[in-house]
Amino acid sequence: MYNKNILNIKITANESEQRIDNFIRKKFQKISKNKLYKIIRIGCIKVNQKKTFPSYKLKINDTLSYFKDIQLKENKYGNIILSKNIKKKILSSILFEDNDLLVINKPSGIAVHGGSGLKFGIIEIFRILKPKCKFLELIHRIDRDTSGILMLAKKKSILRDIHKQFREKKIFKKYIAIVHGILNINKQHIFASLKKNKLKNGIKIVKIDPLGQKSLSIIKVKKRFNENTLIEIIPKTGRTHQIRVHCAYIGYPIIFDNIYGNHELDYNIHLKKKYKKILLHANEIRFYHPKQKKQYFLNAPLRNRFKIFLNQINKQKN
Repeated sequence: MYNKNILNIKITANESEQRIDNFIRKKFQKISKNKLYKIIRIGCIKVNQKKTFPSYKLKINDTLSYFKDIQLKENKYGNIILSKNIKKKILSSILFEDNDLLVINKPSGIAVHGGSGLKFGIIEIFRILKPKCKFLELIHRIDRDTSGILMLAKKKSILRDIHKQFREKKIFKKYIAIVHGILNINKQHIFASLKKNKLKNGIKIVKIDPLGQKSLSIIKVKKRFNENTLIEIIPKTGRTHQIRVHCAYIGYPIIFDNIYGNHELDYNIHLKKKYKKILLHANEIRFYHPKQKKQYFLNAPLRNRFKIFLNQINKQKN
């Protein structure tokens, strides 16, 4: 029966096979998890006219219904105005693109998605720049101030396949960082379990905890300077903030890490403020392209802030 107070959404192939809570949070303007779970639980949002659970996976041709008065506002990317500089910066960061995948060298300072006070991130920018893409989703994430390789999927099948490669540890990733102090060991394996914690002020951090998730990072020295070391890191597990926490744990924090770093040493580095962002860069990735049936190896050149800092410490060494 038609009810003018109820709105319906027909689930398409691109929208299927995802949890209903994730679908709603992507499609509509920011809504808290607590509020969303409550309105699903009490039946203000239904699937095929029946109550459901937040974990329910949507299927093709499902009908999602919700009451007008719960005031879900659809995300309108048209309301986001991108400057010419941002457009140029993002488009010039593309390392690889075909009908299935988009891989970029993400600039530092831009989040991968909007939220937590941010109007937009990389995914919203590309949805604006590439309106013909019916499906566009992040395959993985990197921190806002970390630069380097970031993968986006243009098809759901590609997203599923590469997620499977990540789960099965078939994807190789390598990072470059500059840390405080001079590492004496050329290569070391850091085994240290990690656990997420929430501070009283609401900030989420990760700590070393034997009861946490098992984590392994392999660190290799690339070059030693007077007071710093250029290193490469291969994360064998992909935990939140893993590289940053592991570097701090062994006593060599990454320069300009505003959470786990040495703020006193950072403060004493004479560099323009705009360049004082964490010196961590995702520079290499190797993956299997599901459609082209071949391995790809991509390299993301170092960003400007890295080059400026390396130039500065090279001069000091000389």
